[in-house]
Amino acid sequence: MSEHPLIVIARQALEAHPGRYVPPELGDPWREPRGVFVTLKKHGALRGCIGHLAPTEATLATEVAVVSVLAGHDDSRFPPVRPEELPELEVEISILTPPEPTTLDQLDPRRYGVIVISGWRRGVLLPDLDGVDTVDQQIHICRQKAGISDRASVRLERFEIVKVAQ
Repeated sequence: MSEHPLIVIARQALEAHPGRYVPPELGDPWREPRGVFVTLKKHGALRGCIGHLAPTEATLATEVAVVSVLAGHDDSRFPPVRPEELPELEVEISILTPPEPTTLDQLDPRRYGVIVISGWRRGVLLPDLDGVDTVDQQIHICRQKAGISDRASVRLERFEIVKVAQ
């Protein structure tokens, strides 16, 4: 079975780094620019994850290429991916719907990712994560990630994803 074209683009961008990589144009439904998160795993363990809530590039393919390199080289929790690790990496791409304002009772951790906002601080969590089973867990993790106190008032936004994985 061949890999999804977006997975191929992610891998080629990681392999080309630090060189310049220009991804191929893709047809519908993979053309429209969208927010994207790229998650890299090695032997099932997280190896990097970075994303953009809204598109920063003109095409989805270019967004995937840029974010893949960021996930592999700029996630501060991990050292940069070494070339010899590339064959061992699993790539997962989450394509986001535009975020929309929401309330606690409209969230579902299996269906919706969440953005918790307080002033300039913003915490984000993708949906359907292992070990995150309740809205309260989602909100708590987002607050922690963004350094937002439990007492601070927040605005909530939600989004859905289309997941592309190998």
